[in-house]
Amino acid sequence: MSDIFYHRLEDRGLITIAGEDRIAYLQGLVSNDVTRLSEGKAIWAALLTPQGKFRHDFFMCSWADDRILIDGEGDARMMDLGQTLRRYVLRADATLDIERTTAVFAVFGDGAIDAFGLPPEAGATGSVAGGIAFVDPRLPAMGLRVVAPAEATLGALEALGATAVDRDGYDRHRIALGLPDGSRDMMPDKAILLENGFDELGGADWKKGCYMGQELTARTKYRGLVKKRLMPVSFEGDAPENGTIIKLDGREVGEMRSSCEGIGLALLRLEALEKAQETGSAFLANDLELHPSKPDWASF
Repeated sequence: MSDIFYHRLEDRGLITIAGEDRIAYLQGLVSNDVTRLSEGKAIWAALLTPQGKFRHDFFMCSWADDRILIDGEGDARMMDLGQTLRRYVLRADATLDIERTTAVFAVFGDGAIDAFGLPPEAGATGSVAGGIAFVDPRLPAMGLRVVAPAEATLGALEALGATAVDRDGYDRHRIALGLPDGSRDMMPDKAILLENGFDELGGADWKKGCYMGQELTARTKYRGLVKKRLMPVSFEGDAPENGTIIKLDGREVGEMRSSCEGIGLALLRLEALEKAQETGSAFLANDLELHPSKPDWASF
């Protein structure tokens, strides 16, 4: 049996951007360097509020030579992203549309990247099944994403002997690596990028120049103002609901985010982590004991 697994991400939405100004237009809006797309790289980026708070995150890649593809959250979140982007088009030669002919799959496991003929480099892209495959720009250990017609993609995955998993199977893999999943883990209009790994995971570029919300992001980095971090926690028992308050010695020190089957993500105060290490005190979500772990890629 193959050690390759896949899950169709039916909660994603796809937006395309065409026009001669598409790169320059997006460059002034998002947190990453959009010019890197011309190098055949996919990137992870965020759109912030003017005050520098998280609004949306998404993957971006070159699409059919003359368009940029945005892979973000679907349904109402996709509509909000599209409407927000349209407000800033102004006189730019940039046209937004919805991509309806393809589906999004997450593929992971031993040999997954190699099976698609890609190098294990963040953002590496290639053609597959009438669409595109790209190594997760955040962390190659997450595997890759395939954006292509569903039937053709399923045929390619079947030929590889890949095994379908449910959403929990995908989430277990993602959460163990400490990777956020959009608004499930980052509260719109409140979250700060650097609390959620955008620095180490390559979601923010520090040399590209100005973009919306850049000032707060840069100030947070260079003044060392990151006080909380999103990280995996393990537990025994039923998963706490998203938003459950986490306490240490009776004091509120964080909140739960997404979780499944004994593992979850929590936004925790760094000073509380230090205190717990010194005193041996336990983190509690209601009466459930949580055991935080620092991801290998994280620096804090």
